[in-house]
Amino acid sequence: MVRRRPNFNKTLRALIRDIATKLPEFAHVKAGRILVVAGEARRASRGTVKPLCFRGGKCRDRRGRRKPIIRIRNRRMLYCITLRPLFFRGSSAKARLETVVHELFHMSRRFDGTLHSGRRHAVLGKDFARKLRPLVRRYFKLCPPELLAPLAYTGEVRVLQWLERPGPAYVPGTHRRVRKVYTEDQLYYGITRMVTPKPRVRREATARAKLH
Repeated sequence: MVRRRPNFNKTLRALIRDIATKLPEFAHVKAGRILVVAGEARRASRGTVKPLCFRGGKCRDRRGRRKPIIRIRNRRMLYCITLRPLFFRGSSAKARLETVVHELFHMSRRFDGTLHSGRRHAVLGKDFARKLRPLVRRYFKLCPPELLAPLAYTGEVRVLQWLERPGPAYVPGTHRRVRKVYTEDQLYYGITRMVTPKPRVRREATARAKLH
């Protein structure tokens, strides 16, 4: 019998929900309003987060620009996290966990579909990592084994990908063929192979093993 490929989106939803429960710093995060997809490579990036609203959760700004609406299961998504190939092919379980926490850290505390203005790399510089790493270490100790194990998986998984990717903000009336609403019809479950490097074994331990 052919083994069914794991649904990695299901794992990520459960992971984000658990992070929001275990870490007070992410209590404002709602996993059901975050869309996670697999995307193309972008230099050495393992993941990025895209805000889907203007300030206050609005889809139109003062200049009249509108952002496409993404609605999944009749719920409007506020953020889209895109996981890049290096997340799947060049990361350990802890590194993957750090990527997810990293993208959540960028989100506004209002959780209104915008990013936190004070948590940008350009603003914090090296302090970004100093603020993020303690959160990652703390949650890594709290993460249930059943959620950590899928992050260390090697093999093919199913993960959502764009069939038609949403464009940038637009001005109504200036583009005739702009899609205003994106749903499950513009997504599909693609097959992605995860490769998790094996933990390095210390030379001393290897030498002792050979002796026995």
